[in-house]
Amino acid sequence: MGDPAGPHNLSMELADQASAVKFLIHDRDAKFTASFDTIFAAEGTRIIKSPVRAPRSNAICERVIGTIRRECLDRMLILGRRHLEAVLAEYVGHYNSHRPHRTLDQRAPSALDSLPAPLHDINPARLRKTDRLGGIIHEYRMGA
Repeated sequence: MGDPAGPHNLSMELADQASAVKFLIHDRDAKFTASFDTIFAAEGTRIIKSPVRAPRSNAICERVIGTIRRECLDRMLILGRRHLEAVLAEYVGHYNSHRPHRTLDQRAPSALDSLPAPLHDINPARLRKTDRLGGIIHEYRMGA
């Protein structure tokens, strides 16, 4: 955050993406200056600061970050920004389309309209495994 052009470059990079950033949620750390917020507000992004003395207010974000670190980033050596972006894009695809979530009754976010396969119908001969991120993550599905 020491680079004053940093937030502006990030804002421009995000503006180039297909979906606009609607919200920027951050805590009240001194590194998030008024000029930092101004750059994003100028792009139409709503700035939301976490409540004062509410350490649990960022719990969901902290949980997701912890999950990404434990399941992905702690298991590989990241070689640069482009590599990190590619790894995170692959993991986000896994996280949203295949990884079971306890709060969603063991369904992935993109599969909310379908129910998970019953455990008693598993046929080992039809079970198919797909490796992601070079084999760090395994996805299993029933084949035809």
